[in-house]
Amino acid sequence: MSTTLTIPCPHCSALNRVPEERLGEQPVCGRCKHTLFEGKPVALTANNFDAVATRGDLPVVIDFWAPWCGPCVSFAPVFAEAASSLEPQLRLAKVDTEAQPALAQRFGIRSIPTLLVMRDGREIARQAGALNGMQLRQFLANTLR
Repeated sequence: MSTTLTIPCPHCSALNRVPEERLGEQPVCGRCKHTLFEGKPVALTANNFDAVATRGDLPVVIDFWAPWCGPCVSFAPVFAEAASSLEPQLRLAKVDTEAQPALAQRFGIRSIPTLLVMRDGREIARQAGALNGMQLRQFLANTLR
């Protein structure tokens, strides 16, 4: 029997029902017709955070960062590569704490970069500091098993 997942569109925030076995087939949003997964992190703002990060059936990995932060900038390619290889099993997203201070405050972000993993609308794990690719995959494997 097929499992159907609810996936929020990162473009228009519409909820889409996608059979799990079709996730890898570049599903598109029923409303706006954009692809649901683009192999890159989704930029989250106060306007789309709840619609994208707290709804749906996929875990969401959020990188809280700032453009002036050296470790954040060096971690960005690692996170981008993870998005290209781990989607559509996970949604990867970024929050620019400089542009979105209310989101950083809402989640009590004290240092950057900080990774937050959300499932079913709530935080399930947090990791402060930049990671290399292997460390990131290990953190996610331990968190999501």
